[in-house]
Amino acid sequence: MKHNLGKRIALFIFFLSAVILHAEDFIYDFHVDTQNPYEKEAVLLSVDLNQSNPDIVLFFHFRIRPSSAYTIEQIGSSQDNTLHHTKIHYLYLLHPLKSGDINISFDLVKRITNDEKVAYSFSGDRDDFKKLETEDTEITLSPLKLHVKPLPKDTQLMGDFKLSYKFKTHQAEAFEPIPVQITLEGQGYPPVLKHIIPEDNNITVFSQKPLIRKLPTQQGIKYKVSYIMALSSSQSFDLKSIILKAFDPKTKNRYELTIPKQHFDIKPVNISNLVDKTNTPKPLQDNWSWLSTLLGYLIAFGAGYLTALSLKWKKRTVTKPHPLKEKIKACKDEKALLQLLMATDNKKFASSIEKLEKYLYENGKINLNKVKQEAKEKVI
Repeated sequence: MKHNLGKRIALFIFFLSAVILHAEDFIYDFHVDTQNPYEKEAVLLSVDLNQSNPDIVLFFHFRIRPSSAYTIEQIGSSQDNTLHHTKIHYLYLLHPLKSGDINISFDLVKRITNDEKVAYSFSGDRDDFKKLETEDTEITLSPLKLHVKPLPKDTQLMGDFKLSYKFKTHQAEAFEPIPVQITLEGQGYPPVLKHIIPEDNNITVFSQKPLIRKLPTQQGIKYKVSYIMALSSSQSFDLKSIILKAFDPKTKNRYELTIPKQHFDIKPVNISNLVDKTNTPKPLQDNWSWLSTLLGYLIAFGAGYLTALSLKWKKRTVTKPHPLKEKIKACKDEKALLQLLMATDNKKFASSIEKLEKYLYENGKINLNKVKQEAKEKVI
């Protein structure tokens, strides 16, 4: 009695993970490597469609219905379209995106024809294509059910990954970009993180979309994701340690990937070399001595000479160019201009600084003379 019960349990478990059914004219087999995955765990799904009726010519149209409950990607296939003996094998990688019970649904169309129609469709050339006539039948397939376990708390990476990193230098001038590359490599859910470097008000982070490389295998997809960034600051700083919490569903092992705390020595900008120590030139001194002179000339020479004196006074009151404008004009390249404007620590140059940063660090396009002119116009 116990022996029979054990057999029944084993048979029941087998049918949970594999669906092998006979339909009219063919046999189909759906199989997953786990019925109880974790959220975001990779699940291998294999699909086999084998013709069982050799008296007809049979083709298939198959797909997995898309859903917000999972992602699906085909990673392998083999097809034998020998007439009367069609065999198809598909291999998919599925990642459930939520916990609980989810259904994987399918669409399958059986297409029946005969040898004469196949021969006729191939009788024309490329300029006289003849469509293959088939009798199409939609096959109703039961969905494949998965019971998905929730993602372990605080998990950032799901799978088996390794971390590597490289800081080009730990010493730089103020505002000079420090190139950084962080790489996550392994097998599991794509290791794409929104903020791999924690936010810090004392650091400017220049980043781009992660570079993702994929290598499909019979066991899943191997990923290599590279984060290419640059750090910039006006003063020396510490980059806090980075700890990524990961979970390997195959071994049920929780682990951490760590980048230790990094210190960067930043040489500050000597502002005295860039601009005058005073923010603005001294105001013009009021001078009323001209009044007595004017009165004397009015008496002696009259109203005509007053007009000439007024023009002469206007020429004398023209101020010298602002020293910051001269500094802006003297900048020979975009980097020098960026350092100068950032050193002024004035928000009115924000738009000019942004244009220069995009040019230097994001391959943007600017007109240096135009940016100089805009900056000079903002100098009071």
